Amino acid sequence: MNRRRALQLLAAAVGTTGLSAACGTDTGDSTTEQGSPIKIGLVAPRAGGYKPIGDEILNGFQLFLDLNDQRLGNRPVTLLTADEGENATTGKAAVDGLLQQGVTALTGVVNSSVMVGIRDTVEQARVPLVGSDASPATLQSVVYIWRTSYVLDEPGRALGRYLRQRLPQGDQIVIIAPENVGSLDVVKGFTQEFGESDPRLAGEPIWTRFATDPGSGFFAADIQRALARNPNAVFCFYAGPAAVQFIKQLRGTGYRGPIYAPGFLTEGSVLTEIKPAEATNILTSLNYSADLNNAANRRFAAAYRKTHNASPTTYAMASYDAAQVLDKAIRLAGPDANAQQVNLALGKVGQIDSPRGPWQFNQPRTPQQKWYLRRVQLDGQVLANTLVSELATLG
Repeated sequence: MNRRRALQLLAAAVGTTGLSAACGTDTGDSTTEQGSPIKIGLVAPRAGGYKPIGDEILNGFQLFLDLNDQRLGNRPVTLLTADEGENATTGKAAVDGLLQQGVTALTGVVNSSVMVGIRDTVEQARVPLVGSDASPATLQSVVYIWRTSYVLDEPGRALGRYLRQRLPQGDQIVIIAPENVGSLDVVKGFTQEFGESDPRLAGEPIWTRFATDPGSGFFAADIQRALARNPNAVFCFYAGPAAVQFIKQLRGTGYRGPIYAPGFLTEGSVLTEIKPAEATNILTSLNYSADLNNAANRRFAAAYRKTHNASPTTYAMASYDAAQVLDKAIRLAGPDANAQQVNLALGKVGQIDSPRGPWQFNQPRTPQQKWYLRRVQLDGQVLANTLVSELATLG
């Protein structure tokens, strides 16, 4: 019996009733009074290349609500959604629209440029945003913005530390990534941990054009520039449709060496769109793997597979945790607490029993958490991100 079949059997065995009881949160607060209804605003892409990530974020948050009687902190919830679009202007419009509807808290946000662009709006509105994806390293000194995902330099740091020790002397690794806010953070984290002057770095990073849904041949010229340096390994940073095209175009040149990347390269639907031969020798770093063996993940992954007939991603997990964090904070704040009181309570939620493993907020309002090394390989008849080992605890 392969692991996927075993997980399917586990999902069937757990059942909806057991999951509903198991997934409820317990803050240690004895308050049982039902509070007044609240509105939560979720910002995520609803079209374009980032839509699959937006779908995962919505799925994760909604799953927590479904397992907890559509309540957070024992208060009935209306979940309002808004399309963040693909840039800071559309993202700000989405946030403005939700604030006008009187939300008590916000969540979501995929694009780092959007997160930077809405920073002042959120801080001035004094409404907490528990972001579940975008988290640029430049986002500092905030009061109302929390993140359940990561800081974007961390996946690069985790892999940089690993490869500094594992890449053979004399080998060369080339860095290639799109020129945007997130890539700058990822690459900086990688080079700082690997060693900015390490002779194994094959020159300066190669920056490609940014596109959420590039076409065939989009990366061809930049890939040729990278391979002209005769690398033994490639480090890159892509997600969604861009990741699919980058992998296909890189492998199409005949390159069969290792590809190292933050886990977004192979998250979600990416693995359904590439061939096993193209996926060979891809290792990624991420704060989550769907096959992590802990009680919280067994409950979460089983419920997610039962609902969506697919394995959960880090995006769904972080959004599920955003709901879990808000559940604890709203309960601590009291049955009729406002946005400012909920924000104060967010600093008191303590350790989160997460599918990724236990974590808690650090001073910059991001998780202190473990990072994992994953390898793409066949699990039965389908490609999967399989856990190799722990890499580091960061945050």
